[in-house]
This record gives sequence, structure tokens and C-alpha cells, in this order.
Amino acid sequence: MLHRIAFLARRIHGVGAERTRIGLLAAALLLPLASLGQTQVFLQAQGTRWARSDGAAIELRGTNLGTWLLPEFWMLGYPDDAAVNDQCKLEAVLDKRFGYAQRQHLLTVFRDNWMRERDWDLIGSFGLNLVRLPFLWSVIEDERHPGHLRPDAWRYLDAAIAQAKARGMYVVLDLHGTVGAQGKEHHSGCANKNLLWSRPDYQARTAWLWQQIARRYKNEPVVAAYGLLNEPWGSSDTRLVEVVRRLYADIRKYDTRHIILLPDHPKGIGAYGNPADLGMRNVVFETHPYPGHFGWAQPGLEVHRNWLGCLPDGGGLCDWKKRMAAIQTPLFMGEFQPWADMDAQLGGQISRASFDAYAAQGWASAVWSYKMVRAQNKAASTVWGLVMNADDAPVPQLDFRKASLQEIESLFQLYGSMPYRVRTEVRDALQSSTAAPL
Repeated sequence: MLHRIAFLARRIHGVGAERTRIGLLAAALLLPLASLGQTQVFLQAQGTRWARSDGAAIELRGTNLGTWLLPEFWMLGYPDDAAVNDQCKLEAVLDKRFGYAQRQHLLTVFRDNWMRERDWDLIGSFGLNLVRLPFLWSVIEDERHPGHLRPDAWRYLDAAIAQAKARGMYVVLDLHGTVGAQGKEHHSGCANKNLLWSRPDYQARTAWLWQQIARRYKNEPVVAAYGLLNEPWGSSDTRLVEVVRRLYADIRKYDTRHIILLPDHPKGIGAYGNPADLGMRNVVFETHPYPGHFGWAQPGLEVHRNWLGCLPDGGGLCDWKKRMAAIQTPLFMGEFQPWADMDAQLGGQISRASFDAYAAQGWASAVWSYKMVRAQNKAASTVWGLVMNADDAPVPQLDFRKASLQEIESLFQLYGSMPYRVRTEVRDALQSSTAAPL
């Protein structure tokens, strides 16, 4: 234990490091076994629960590594109507101004700095043992040579797996943005594109991409599951099932051991029927519940208590429990947000209650998200990150259409060194030996 605490302390650097170091040392005393280097084994779907390959139960509580391998500009402090507000716009601006090679260099600087050693240690300090890793297709496939891997194709996925392995964590590989985009939302990489469903060549390249991933990681137990498509809302539910069935079959040619995540649809999961009837084995459904957000009432105690407490009339979480029981399939709460826009202590309490409620069903879960940049006019309570830039550490917002290459590079480097404000109320609640009921 003392060796682990010393390891955590050595990994915290930079301005404000002492505050972060003290918090980490205190949290380390409460770290669960999963965060202390326990050897990972393959996971499997067992009835309605996630389980270890030896049949033992496992609780998976995690966070998303949003923006690392697919920038979402609202998470960098930019307004939704910024001139550059998605990956495609950024690439186009950088290509036009500096050329392809410099664009690649800048993206490498960004990715090398967004997640550093200190970040992995901080995730462990929350007692979490799972990360969901959203990535863009072009992190792996060479955009200039379709059907070929980038020279550095596995740099970041390998790095994430190695960091997780060292800490007893698991990794969900989440294809957050496909070639052509699987929806109109900016978080697919290109807003208003949604070409995956109408382009057979894009579907073939997506299948090829998953086959490369399966071949690479088929023997890697740290990979908890393959997340086929993030929020694929640009098609009908029946069309979604057709594409998912193909991806499942293509992966299973190379990998029969890993869990495959079946994404839900705004209409629900009814179009799948029972996955077993489709010949699908070792699968888990994925959904993203956001009580209090996106038109689902208001953030606060009531909406979360109703959701987790199956109110009214046995609805809420119990609806999903009934669905999963009927088809004997587990669930992954791949994204949820339990603390934003409310009192800090209450946010911590709701975060703990949410993780506990999902774990009680045998379901894995991951909050959105680990890290965000807070704009200067934003209150900390509104930020969706477990960590953010500290109160006295504002991060500049650049106009990428005008900023110099050096200014952009310096900004991306700053993401790796900026001092943090850690959401300690959430960490304390997750690490507490007792949980206060809602």
C-alpha cells in the first residue's frame, strides 16, 4: 500500500500540485483492490450481469475519456456556435492554413497532452476501475489510404490499455465517430454529415476497422468490450440492427471472447428482439440515460430519485431491469451525468447512488466525463468533468482561423500541464464506506 501511495504522489507535477497530491494520498488509503493492480481476466455476459470469465461477479464503475481521441469543443470551453466546433471543421481549417503534416503534428500534441500519467492516477483515486475510450475512426485508419492502418494506428489505444493494466482497470473501446459519421451530432466528428447508412463503402470500412481492432486485441483481457457505434441515431432502428449484425459477424471471425456492445436507438432496443435468436452470444446492450438533461426534467434530487427509485409506478430503472430480464442480457450505462448543475454535496451523493444502483443490477457504468476545460464565465457546478482547470488557471480560447501555429501548439500543451480543480465531493462520496440514501 505504501509503495502505491508513493507512486501516486510522484506522478503529480506542476502548479497546484501540492493540493492535488494531498488529495490523492488521502484517496489512496481507500482505493479498492481493482485499483491496486489486481490482474484482469476476460469478462463475459452472464445472464443479466457482467462477470469475470471464471464466473465470479465483478462491479465495473468508470468514466469516459471524452475529447481525448475525438475533440468535443464544448468540453474545451467553446460555445456551440463557435466557428470551429467539431473535428472536421478543425481539420479543414488547419489543413488550409498549415498543411496536412502540421495538422497531424498539432493533433498529436493535443492527444499526447490531454491524458497524462497524472490523469490515470486521478481516475484511480476516485476508486474507478473502468474507462470508456471514445475514439475517431481516423485515429486508426489512414484517411489518405482507405483500408490501410496509420503508421501510428495503435499508439493511443495501446497506451490506454497499458495504463489501465498497470492500475487494475478495464477499457471499453468505443467507436465514437465512424468514417462518414453515424449521426448528425457534432460528437460523431462531423456535424450534419450522417453518411454511414447510405454509403456501402463506409460500412465496409467500418467493418474492416473493427476487424483490425479484433485481430489486435483478441487476446487482451484488459479490453472489457467493443463498443460498435456510439449513439447511432442517424438511421431507423431496423437499419441499425442490420449494420450491427454485420459488424458483430465480422468481429467474431477473429475474436470470439470479448463482449460486444449493442447500441440502443431513440426508439429503444425492440428491433433487436432477443440477441440470442439472432445468433449473438456474449453481448451487452448499451444505453445513455441522462436524468435532468436534454429535456428530461431538471437537474436535481427529484429526477434522479425517480429514475433510480423506479418512480412512478415501477418505471425508471426498473423498466430496463424488466427488459434485460426478459432477454437475459446485461446492460452498460455507457454515459450518464449525476452531479452537474446542482449543489456539490448533493452531486456527490447522487453520483454514489447511481453507481450503486447500476452495480446492484450487475451492470457496468461510466460517467461522462473525466476531464473538461471550464470557460472563464462558467461556474464549477455546471462542468461535466471529474477534473477541470483550477479556479486560478484560466485557459485561453483561440480562434483557430487566426491563431498562429505556435499559439495553437502552446494551447494543446497547456491541456497537459494546467492545474486541476478536482471534484472532491464526488470522490469522497465514491470512496466512502457508507452511502447516504437519496
